[in-house]
Amino acid sequence: MHLVLLSVLCSVTVSVIIKLARRYSVNTIQMIAWNYPVAVLLSYYYLKPNFDNLTFDQAPVTTYVILGLLLPSLFVIIAASIRYTGIVRTEVAQRLSLFIPLIAAFFIFNEHPAPIKLSGVIVGLIAVVCSIRWHHTNSLSVNKVGRFGSWLYPLIVFFGMGVIDILFKHLAQYQGVSYKTSIFVVFVLCTLTSFLSIAYLGVIKKMRFSLSGTLWGILLGLFNFGNIIFYMRAHQALPDNPSVVFSGMNIGVIIVGAVTGIFLFGEKLSILNKVGLVLAIISVLIISL
Repeated sequence: MHLVLLSVLCSVTVSVIIKLARRYSVNTIQMIAWNYPVAVLLSYYYLKPNFDNLTFDQAPVTTYVILGLLLPSLFVIIAASIRYTGIVRTEVAQRLSLFIPLIAAFFIFNEHPAPIKLSGVIVGLIAVVCSIRWHHTNSLSVNKVGRFGSWLYPLIVFFGMGVIDILFKHLAQYQGVSYKTSIFVVFVLCTLTSFLSIAYLGVIKKMRFSLSGTLWGILLGLFNFGNIIFYMRAHQALPDNPSVVFSGMNIGVIIVGAVTGIFLFGEKLSILNKVGLVLAIISVLIISL
């Protein structure tokens, strides 16, 4: 279980880095971009991708391209969600996005859900609704983006992470290319997408190179990849107990994220938000049964 704990700590640390980056005026877009070359190097070293059978005809190119565009874009949205709603709500939205693939399996792929799984999905959706800060502040110091972002960004994170989960499950089940090789290819495409975006912003928007963005991005990449590799190793160490790893990871991130957000950054939760936090943990437990 120590691998699960390490994965949890890495995941929450990613959110902490994003939160602190705003405080120290770090360029978030450049930070996220530099996170991906780190992921490419580490995935090449640790995952040992195999390119022998990788051909354009056999590879799931469409899935690769979608993930290469979606992952960096959603990372920027996650950073905005942490900025406007805090770590606690954003972590809940990310963790409960696991229900999107379940809903897709039930209603799109015509799988027959067990009643216990269906009840877990319902509890999880209620938890998402309760966790979001729906009210609009009247403060003149908060702009229109901040008012709408308090509920819009977590919803985008929730649905976006769910779609990403579905796409990664497709890669895991794809027989033509190994999953580890697919992860490496996706990170390479994310790197290309990110730096093309930086080039565009540099030329059109006159955005300048940020050394702090590079350094913080390297740090972000280390912990982001740490989250992935420790989670994979946890499943390898406990092959007969995937539900233990699954529930431990998701509940751990929700709890540690809540403690970090509340006590380290002073994030405020309404009674409804606290109910949502408890329901989120209950829903993960139900799904794990």
